[in-house]
This record gives sequence, C-alpha cells and structure tokens, in this order.
Amino acid sequence: MSPAPPDPDAVRIGVVSVSDRASGGVYEDKGIPSLKAWLARALKNPVHWEERLIPDEQPRISEALIELVDERHCDLVFTTGGTGPAPRDVTPEATLAVAHKVMPGFGEQMRQVSLAFVPTAILSRQVAVIRGKALIVNLPGQPKSIAETLEGLPSRSPPVHGVFAAIPYCVDLIGGPYLETNDEVCKAFRPKSAVRPPRTTAG
Repeated sequence: MSPAPPDPDAVRIGVVSVSDRASGGVYEDKGIPSLKAWLARALKNPVHWEERLIPDEQPRISEALIELVDERHCDLVFTTGGTGPAPRDVTPEATLAVAHKVMPGFGEQMRQVSLAFVPTAILSRQVAVIRGKALIVNLPGQPKSIAETLEGLPSRSPPVHGVFAAIPYCVDLIGGPYLETNDEVCKAFRPKSAVRPPRTTAG
C-alpha cells in the first residue's frame, strides 16, 4: 500500500525556547507549551511541530534556526525568550545572523502591543526575519506575553493589532502554505485578491 500523499494544507512550525535555566533542567519550560497551545487554537491547518529547548548561546540559537529552516523545512519558526537587554539575551543577534531579509515591522508592532500592558516593553529587542521560504519571529518568554503579542487587543478602540494577523499573508508572499485561522482567536488579514474559499472536508 503506497503512503498517503502529503497534505498540501499542512504547516511545519518550529518552536524554540531559549533559556539557560529551563534547558539546564532548573525549572520546567513554559514557553513551548503555551506557544503551541495558542497556535493550535489559532490555526485550522494541520501542524507538524519541531521543538527545541536551548541555552542562551548565540551560536547554538543560530544553528537551531538554520536546522529548522534548511533541514527540517519549517514554514514558520517562533522563538521565545532571550530578547531583553541582559548580557545573556542574544536571541535577536542569533536571528539576524541567519537572515536573508529583515522584517522590522514585526518588532515595532510587538513593542506597541506590549506597551499597552507594561512600560518596560521598550526594553524588548524582538526581531523577525525571512530565511529562504520561512518566517522567523522572536516572541517574549512569558506565556501571557506570548498570547498578548500574537493576539493584540482587537476589541480596543482603536484596536491594537497583534502580529499574527499579518503572518498568513506574509507566508503567502514568501512561498509557504496557505494558512487559515480561527477568526474568534485571530482573524488573518489578506487583500481580497489573495483570499481563497474556505476549505471543505470531503464527506
């Protein structure tokens, strides 16, 4: 019996938690579980996960990002942690080192979202980049902040847009799979010409 063909709607997502103490077993990592839980609620696509838990070491972080994109063929990679001003916070440097293109709007908007909650958001140095056909996004390390950054404050007037609303169209433009979202969690924005009919399940 031949194997089933790959699902064209499936998305491969890398989730990387950067923490000296969690990777050393001092405490349980909470970044990866919270990030996966939010993305599983937000996306309708089948997801194949690639998880990495690594210390705050720039070469190790860059190596993990290269492996996830070049070898594991992830369409999206999210990192959590290591984006502040402390000496060991080197996730942005490691991310920029593997970039083919820098997407500064993501970092700008992530800080705007976080500023709606805490004034220390200006201390964050999160970046987003494109490597090949993958988008890599740095996220905060705290579970609550991860959800806030991705989701924003859509009910506020005027609304504060979370960054995930722009990610499906960005993935379209760089040649990745078509991402469908659950609107009650996060409504993706695309120009009308880029919107496809909703998927139908064969009966």
